[in-house]
Amino acid sequence: MAVGYLGERPAAVSDRLRRTIALLRRRGYAVTPARLGELCLGGAISGPEAQWTVAADPGLAVSEGLVVERDAIGEVEAIRARATSHCRDSAAYVEMALAFVRTLVAIAPFVRSVSIAGSLASGGFRASDDVDLNLIVDDGHRHLAYVAVNALGLAHAMRHRSKPVDDLTRRPIAPRLMTANLILERSQYLPLVRQDEDMAFELLVAEPVFGMEAYRELVEANEPLLEHFPQLAGKQAPLLIDAPPRRAPESLYPAFLDIPAELAGSAAWRYMQWTRRHRPHALARVAYVRATMRPYTLFDAS
Repeated sequence: MAVGYLGERPAAVSDRLRRTIALLRRRGYAVTPARLGELCLGGAISGPEAQWTVAADPGLAVSEGLVVERDAIGEVEAIRARATSHCRDSAAYVEMALAFVRTLVAIAPFVRSVSIAGSLASGGFRASDDVDLNLIVDDGHRHLAYVAVNALGLAHAMRHRSKPVDDLTRRPIAPRLMTANLILERSQYLPLVRQDEDMAFELLVAEPVFGMEAYRELVEANEPLLEHFPQLAGKQAPLLIDAPPRRAPESLYPAFLDIPAELAGSAAWRYMQWTRRHRPHALARVAYVRATMRPYTLFDAS
């Protein structure tokens, strides 16, 4: 993707790496020196340069092959376990996600772009996790998109009721499997209200699987994102799928349907939080994820 933008990088590589590591830690994972170089805030650096910079910084360490802040060494075992699970389990769930997206975009023509996000994109996926999706949709269709993802997701999950679950993915009827992490209407990113490094990183690590044109438009309309991560300009999409040959007609989904969809979606969301009322860890995790997505979260008034 050629966006045609060259931002100035922060002067100190060590500072950029520390900020990148802190950003990763907030999300609960760590990466190898080579991967850290690729993800470096302010622009990619080589793996050897990242490794030498880490070695020279007394506040950083490499533990079990992962770069962490020295006071986070105790967290490495859990992070490494997630990475091992990812290598074992992710391929099957990526294929599952691609099949789900093919169906979603066929029945919901107002969905313009879909990316795999969350642990399946970041490299820390476990079989008990759900698959997070970021969506770009037509104006006036955010709640319709939420209902479509969850209705289709429930039908999909019914075929996978033996899936391992945890406090976040356990549901009364079927496990939580496919879920909407972020839903943006087109007008919401022309431009984005938030153009900070966390939002830029969300876009960087997500894996576009449909609608690369909308993804490109988002990046091109928000140049400050490139100041944080110039890598966005060259974002690749190896998992990209073509639009299905037949999609439902857009006339089936007039914008006024978003109002009842909001009511239905809000009720379903409140019910899910009620089912977690005895699981404070799950509620805290939901609250954290929603905080990272504001002001683009749904149902905040609820």
